[in-house]
Amino acid sequence: MRSRDASTPRTPSRRSKRFRETSLAYVMLAPSLVIFAIFVFYPFIKNFTFPFYQTSTAGGFGAFANESKPKWVGWEQWGAVLGSRDFWHSVWVTVQFVGLTVPLGIALGLLLAVIAHQKLAGITFYRTIFSSTVASSAAVASTIFFSLVGTQTGLWKLQINGHGILDDKTWALPAIAVVSIWQSLGLSFIVMSSGLQAIPDDLLEAARVDGAGASRRFLRVTLPLLSPTVFFAFVVGSISAFKTFAEIDLLNPIGKETGGTSLLAYQVKRLAFDSDSRTGQAAVFAVGLFAIVLMLTLIQMRLERRVHYAR
Repeated sequence: MRSRDASTPRTPSRRSKRFRETSLAYVMLAPSLVIFAIFVFYPFIKNFTFPFYQTSTAGGFGAFANESKPKWVGWEQWGAVLGSRDFWHSVWVTVQFVGLTVPLGIALGLLLAVIAHQKLAGITFYRTIFSSTVASSAAVASTIFFSLVGTQTGLWKLQINGHGILDDKTWALPAIAVVSIWQSLGLSFIVMSSGLQAIPDDLLEAARVDGAGASRRFLRVTLPLLSPTVFFAFVVGSISAFKTFAEIDLLNPIGKETGGTSLLAYQVKRLAFDSDSRTGQAAVFAVGLFAIVLMLTLIQMRLERRVHYAR
């Protein structure tokens, strides 16, 4: 009979090795976890306590106006802000912005990816050009756009109805949507290109042999197989569009006065960091934005069952 002494040392050694690896992993992750805890997790949790205090020094909603120091108001401020016209107007403007940027950005990224997927001479150069905007920030894109269409100093000085396009409350939001689409187009192109490269060539060849034309192959073969990639781009793009802030703050002065471009993320900044510093009301806007994005994401995840995943 085999002695137990030969086999028993293996279990402690495996456990010891696993413990050492796990401990090492936590040690390596500790700096990042500390940074996330201080600058992400703690502010996120703290944001849910601010709405219970009124902190405005001027302005406000309803009865919560002209307060000079923080005081406990409980759930009353939630109702005052969430029931205000300003909040729901910002929700509507944000939804409009998402509707302008996300579908068009995905469609343009897919179009460029299909073009770059062709086997043509010099296509590598165009792939580089198409993906170049991924290296630009919102501040860079806004500065470039302003240098082109700014009313006073822009190269084109584009005007509508006698006003600069960024000063017109009707066209300011579409104009800023163009900036956002251009800035995110590189990422959309890269994502769509990776999805196209994952589609087996033999499926497209089989469809071609069966007599399917280019448009039919795209609609019946490419697009269904690309649906996971499109779904991913739609989810990520929607979340990013809901959080848009820099373009509004840098480009559009009319939005600060008339609410023409008063997206939820910009309203959080305006309420929290303007001179009257209404932190409690800004926190309600932030929680409302979080709830909307969470609900949208959950709905999108429920729709994931319609996405075709090849096996």
